[in-house]
Amino acid sequence: MARKSQSFLKGAAVLVGAVAVVKILGALFKIPLSWILTPVGSAYFGSAYSLYFPIYSLAAAGFPTAVARMVSARCARGHFRDVRALHKVSVRLFTALGFCAFALMMALSWPYANLAVRTGPQTVLPALWALAPCALFCSLLSAYRGLYEGMRNMTPTAVSQIIEAAGKLIFGLGLCAGAAAAAAREYAESGTVWGVAQPSEEYARLAALPACAAGAVFGVTIGSMLAFLFLMIYYKKNGDGITKAELRRAPPPPAARTLRRELLRTAVPIALGSLAVNLSTLVDAALLNQRLTDLMQQLPTALLQIYNGLLPEEVVRMQSVPSFLYGCYTNANTMFMLVPTITQAFAMSALPSVTAAWAAGSRPRLEKCVLSVLRLSAMITLPMGLGLAVLSEPVCRVLFGVQNAPEITGQILSVLGIAAVFSALCTPVQSMLQAVGRVDLPVKFLFGGLVVKGVLNYVLVGDPRFQVMGAAISTLLCYGVILLCSLVALYRETKIKLHLCSLLGRPLLAGALSAVTAKLVWRALQTTLGGTAATVLAVCAAAAVYAVCALILGIITKDDIKSLYAGKSAKSLEKPGRIV
Repeated sequence: MARKSQSFLKGAAVLVGAVAVVKILGALFKIPLSWILTPVGSAYFGSAYSLYFPIYSLAAAGFPTAVARMVSARCARGHFRDVRALHKVSVRLFTALGFCAFALMMALSWPYANLAVRTGPQTVLPALWALAPCALFCSLLSAYRGLYEGMRNMTPTAVSQIIEAAGKLIFGLGLCAGAAAAAAREYAESGTVWGVAQPSEEYARLAALPACAAGAVFGVTIGSMLAFLFLMIYYKKNGDGITKAELRRAPPPPAARTLRRELLRTAVPIALGSLAVNLSTLVDAALLNQRLTDLMQQLPTALLQIYNGLLPEEVVRMQSVPSFLYGCYTNANTMFMLVPTITQAFAMSALPSVTAAWAAGSRPRLEKCVLSVLRLSAMITLPMGLGLAVLSEPVCRVLFGVQNAPEITGQILSVLGIAAVFSALCTPVQSMLQAVGRVDLPVKFLFGGLVVKGVLNYVLVGDPRFQVMGAAISTLLCYGVILLCSLVALYRETKIKLHLCSLLGRPLLAGALSAVTAKLVWRALQTTLGGTAATVLAVCAAAAVYAVCALILGIITKDDIKSLYAGKSAKSLEKPGRIV
């Protein structure tokens, strides 16, 4: 079969489209899930992920990118036999790494559950065990996704991502709801849940949550398994697209050991950067639960007075307040992660031009690319982050419902909304550092930020004046430090004056005006139209105001559009007064 090779723009469009579909499916999964789990169950769900993500980083993160780079370089040189050999090496290596990750997660589940979850290891162990096989399947996915991305065929990766998200939605939500229904049925018939007598219906619901969280994360495992099966079948049916003529012309491949060493050498710096990011979730899970539990034991009256009337009575009676507050933080963190995810997809389509300009030694092109990426990143992140901050409670009330303490989650999100701006800007800046050959600096800055986050988490969360809000503040300062260090390093490496006031000033002004508009519209309409309608209209009004401000203030230029989309999209905006 002839090789399918997509242009960069088409490939980026395919992946960005897949990200949009995946995010919609993810919202359809997460929002109903939060209604079933409540913040206590969300804490069990989030605790399982907190251990999984660092292990996943070591086993799989960085490897698709490493494989894609190696495949792409060899295709450019016509070394197609190397590509075949590399795929065989990567499948064997990733299978071994996947089994190691699975075994490591199973081995660490019990000590982690004892350390991080003071409500008892039995509350989070089922979710940890259900999620462990996902590390194996995600590692295997890396070999196939990296191969096709390197061959510039983004369709298999995009389809597998959608299958993974759909499997998570169908099986995860189904198993979670099924566990909740089974527990309710057992309690109605015998007054027990999983064979243990429960004094009330509220206690019965809380007793069912560990199984519900396990069902939800097992759906994630099933989704990753289905995505792997799709890619494996696709490969067996379609192959890699390399023709017999290309193989005949290609030189013999190097030894498997040589390819393995190069693959590990390429992937390790990327994996370490991903590990640093994901370790922050582990820091949150361990320190946040511990410090909230300490606070509840030492100063229970002070903590309960802060949230007087916002905590369900059964949560207080069952001493699940730390898990409940951590669940609120987990829900807020779900919204926080939306902004960096969008910037990640944007960086995919923008940063190759930075790499090309650096490799060509063209300072004017490099300066133009860097400034465009920063300007457009700010244009996207500032209104989203400020919007989340000012509409934090209404958004949480609409998405998570009144049973999930939107007042508490909203307070946390009001800080995380600002942190999302810093986090989202870090992504393209650190990618540009990698593009100019400094792959070591993002890793160092991320680990430095992790230290800041850990220290502040310990100090602030243990203070009743901050409690769970301390985790949000530490996240804000962590990404602020990382962004500052990354910008300074980018200037030192490229010697490009970043002009941050002019780059950020106009997007910040437009974002602030749109945020004020959102708040005013919501306040004006929420008493007459209700919270949901008022929130939707406030978001629409803010988007309209920001679009008008962006055009009036000249935030986006025709050159920016052309640098990203080869000028095609610019034609629709190239009218007097629209873009400069």
